[in-house]
Amino acid sequence: MEPSLHQRLTHWRRHLHAHPGLTLHEGATAAFVVEKLRELGVAEITPGVGGHGVVATLRRGDGSNRAVGLRADMDALPIQESNTALPWASTIPGVMHACGHDGHTTALLGAAKLLLDDPSWSGTVQLVFQPAEEGGGGARAMIADGLFQRFPMERIFGWHNWPGLPVGTIAVHDRAVMAAGARFDIAFEGHSGHAALPHMTRDPMLGLGHAIVALQSIISRGVDPLASGVVSVTIARAGEAQNQIAGRAELMGTARWLDESVGDFIEHRIREVAAGVAATFGLSAQAGFRRGVAVTANSPAERELAAAAAAAVAPLRRDLAPAMTGEDFSWFLAEVPGAFVWIGNGPAEGGRELHNAGYDFCDDVLPVASGFLAEAARRALAG
Repeated sequence: MEPSLHQRLTHWRRHLHAHPGLTLHEGATAAFVVEKLRELGVAEITPGVGGHGVVATLRRGDGSNRAVGLRADMDALPIQESNTALPWASTIPGVMHACGHDGHTTALLGAAKLLLDDPSWSGTVQLVFQPAEEGGGGARAMIADGLFQRFPMERIFGWHNWPGLPVGTIAVHDRAVMAAGARFDIAFEGHSGHAALPHMTRDPMLGLGHAIVALQSIISRGVDPLASGVVSVTIARAGEAQNQIAGRAELMGTARWLDESVGDFIEHRIREVAAGVAATFGLSAQAGFRRGVAVTANSPAERELAAAAAAAVAPLRRDLAPAMTGEDFSWFLAEVPGAFVWIGNGPAEGGRELHNAGYDFCDDVLPVASGFLAEAARRALAG
């Protein structure tokens, strides 16, 4: 990549970091993407796909109907940026790009430029700028809006920056890359009363405490140690006054797995725990389990294509285990074959982890990421 393009992309990335668009509120980001695509000379741009999604189409050659998709996510997180002291720190209170989607979006713009300047390829490239990846269902919304019918593609490729992997190193997994996931909640209803007269109440706080302990045993005592699963209670709410036993207590959390049978087991056990704890303490319980993303799993042929494209532009790793994080890209892979890779963002210590309030995307990754996407598209169209 020419240094002038890298500098241009860095400026764009830092603008996006300073002006993040929260999940389902990416209108300004989408408008920025459209503006820069036009500035680059892209003629076919379709905004408003599945919400704030944008699809740009590049065509070249003899009318070949070969087509490939390249995807980037655009949304930010409801996190207050802190401890960065960056000139390009978020200007939106309570919202920041703590997962690097600003870098993903910018890298896809860079890939567009590389492909526009390269006369060697023939076919169609669909550039998919996806909204609402962070739990907002953006991939499924784009699919429901006819993404693959309106913008046909034979295969699709994407990536995620990865703290803890050296800057620019690309990791390609044999199959599973990231886990499937769900969000769960349990509400215990009891009978409120005076804290000094507990015998006249039915204490839902007691149920909440026992449920937290029981939920932590689902994986450790119910799932094969050679399998993978995570159950994490992340929110607990109860009580309004210090001298009152509350009438309602709620807990919420997430579950992750790499095998669907494990996911089914986790859901079954969460519902059993809720019902059993409620019966034990004379409460009633309602349990919800909402599945989010599927397992992000590479297709064999596309995995090998991605590895070849990666090796052409950067150091390649093929020995990393999958992560229990989730990725909306999984729904695209349920529709067409594809591959999803990690590209190193540098050290993960000291607040540089994903979803940390001190995180920032490393701009030195941009040439590698743009180069990988462009090279994957060339190889997909040639193959």
